Amino acid sequence: MTNEELWKAVLGEMELSLSRANFTTWFKNTSILSRDKNCVLVSVPNGFIKEWLENKFNRKILDSIRTLTPEIREIRYAIGRPKIELLKQDFSKIIMDNEIEEKSDAAQDADVDKQTNLNKKYTFESFVVGSNNELAHAAALRVTRELGKLYNPLFLYGGVGLGKTHLLQAIGNKVSNENKDKKVLYISAERLTADIVESIGNKTIEDLKNRYSKLDLLMIDDVQFIAGKVKTQDIVFSTFNELYGKNKQILLSSDRPPQAIPALEERLKSRFQGGMIADVGIPDFETRLAILKMKVSEKGASLEEDILSYVATHIQKNVRELEGALNRVVAFSQIYNKVPDLKEVKNILNAYLNTPYRKTSPQVILRSVADFYSISSNDLLKRSRKKEVVKPRQVAMFLLREETKLSFPEIGQKLGGRDHSTVIHACEKIRGETSMDENLKQELVLIKERVYNSFEK
Repeated sequence: MTNEELWKAVLGEMELSLSRANFTTWFKNTSILSRDKNCVLVSVPNGFIKEWLENKFNRKILDSIRTLTPEIREIRYAIGRPKIELLKQDFSKIIMDNEIEEKSDAAQDADVDKQTNLNKKYTFESFVVGSNNELAHAAALRVTRELGKLYNPLFLYGGVGLGKTHLLQAIGNKVSNENKDKKVLYISAERLTADIVESIGNKTIEDLKNRYSKLDLLMIDDVQFIAGKVKTQDIVFSTFNELYGKNKQILLSSDRPPQAIPALEERLKSRFQGGMIADVGIPDFETRLAILKMKVSEKGASLEEDILSYVATHIQKNVRELEGALNRVVAFSQIYNKVPDLKEVKNILNAYLNTPYRKTSPQVILRSVADFYSISSNDLLKRSRKKEVVKPRQVAMFLLREETKLSFPEIGQKLGGRDHSTVIHACEKIRGETSMDENLKQELVLIKERVYNSFEK
């Protein structure tokens, strides 16, 4: 396996576990420079990304590499492309194909505009509309026609890999293409936070704020990540007010509606709810099938209808996973120069489809609930009556009953030894509120998605 093939496999695994925005932020323009018997050297574009990969993703990257090359024991990161002389101290033999690397980098750079951060492949034409995203799609199109005048801000929310980033960038690309004079910027909340931290350190924070205040269209992806970050929230709030006051358009996305984002300041929640809020839900079978057909056409591949139907039937929760499964089938077709039959596809996707949906456990549920509400699992077990803990605890009791079928006394024991009558009350309360509270209903959907996409360690 070549270095390029190995890194493509790693990137494929990382992309499945991260939002599109986070994946692009941390893994764009990375590659394997070289490797020897025990160590891999990875090229990164700057020191900030080097530090982030070392501290946040190193274990995951190493695990991914070792599934393909078990002899690897260490990963090192280097900024840019070090000269071969500098690498000799770590590797006895280095083979670098600069021409291939340059072409690869050029291709990646061609997809993403450096001024706007927009990926040109995200367009309205390549977005498949279904019952799960009709409202969000219609609102997005309307925004492009009445920029800053209607649906400001437009707030899209929904689970991971369902198309929020695609819609945000489709708006940005359409506005940029039709209005060359418009200043447009797409940025993930994590990248925004990193820029703010860097600007504070360099004492250029006013320059950053001035740059943002001149935008005609600002898109912040995964905005839930600014929760709890005081300085970031301050700057987002002031920028929001300035742009809004000038009738400039603001687009936001999150994995949950504004009022369900814990540790987000009330003043921001109020601003985020002041425009249009639209959810992007899980696609139905017909939409999943249409997505697969479009992706097959884009890849120039040819697959039988029964194969696409099989994939659409067995992968239901996440569009990104749907595309990941399709990529495996298409790769098989290209490697062996044949169109696989249904039996071969089942074998190709056997491990991929062996998801933990049937392995749900109380630990997974408690962890998923705690993560969603930004509290610790231990908080759920304590006797605290704080409202920020009481609701998550009741939700946990309800989901334990619904998803694991544990008895009420057993659930009580899982939640710090509580009486079964407390559990009954919590389950009845949550069940009753879901029939009237659409926000709570959506929260339960998002938490369940976390549960069914979690693996027991």
